[in-house]
Amino acid sequence: MNIRSLTRGDGVVIGAAVLLFIASFLDFTGANCSGELAKYCAEADTVNAWDTLSVVMSIYLAGVIAAVLIIVSRALPQPRKIAGLDLGQFGVALTLFAAWTAFWTIISVGSAGPGIIIGLIATLILAGAALATPLVPALQAKLITAPAASPSPYNTGVNAGYGYPGAQQAPGQGYGYPGGPQQGGQPSYGGQPQHTQGGQAAQPAPAATDQQAGAPAAEFAPFWFAVPVARPLYGEDGSPTPIAELAPGTWYLAVEQRGQALIAQTQDGRRGVLQDTTGIQRG
Repeated sequence: MNIRSLTRGDGVVIGAAVLLFIASFLDFTGANCSGELAKYCAEADTVNAWDTLSVVMSIYLAGVIAAVLIIVSRALPQPRKIAGLDLGQFGVALTLFAAWTAFWTIISVGSAGPGIIIGLIATLILAGAALATPLVPALQAKLITAPAASPSPYNTGVNAGYGYPGAQQAPGQGYGYPGGPQQGGQPSYGGQPQHTQGGQAAQPAPAATDQQAGAPAAEFAPFWFAVPVARPLYGEDGSPTPIAELAPGTWYLAVEQRGQALIAQTQDGRRGVLQDTTGIQRG
């Protein structure tokens, strides 16, 4: 689960659910302590929602469960469904049910106590936040912002020199990109011929000759890449549960290669294994 995907609207949902749970322990009904009803005051003050199973299940626990479904749906990397409905959609429907039940319950109660009054307010806030979050940009802002990036041992600054997308590379920088190490006015790509001042083709660079002779390949150089479609990022410990999801249109840093897989680093500093590297775009 990725809690960094939660929004401000999800924060309102969480706060409303906590308020609703607290309200379930407050007095559900008030008492008129004048005249003959005075002797029932002490007994009436002890009644809360938990004394009536239908009320606590249809209003208070329904609202709390709805909030849990909405938050879990936001945090999961892949959507889950119940009876053909997305968890989030099911949770929104449940908030509306809780608010509807609370509204008619407070009308039917002769003397409403703080438990049902606060419960109605909490369910209205809960349902309103669940409905408004996809529509209101202010509620779609991230609830937990990513921390400032710490210095990377792989030199991932703007002019890092190994292909950060959009970086301005000076002559002599880069690893196999146009504008990288140059000799005689032509980029060096390994075994391509390079022109001398006399216009004659020079012999391949010694490094290329060594590789053709069976010398060991160069060490892995970190590079930036983007995925063509959303792909899961798994933990380095081999856990089958994804720790994040790589989204198209975002650049990620490949810091290590393990067979056909890559060890990728996300924008917020998390590392994991990208098992499917087909079709990735190098920066």
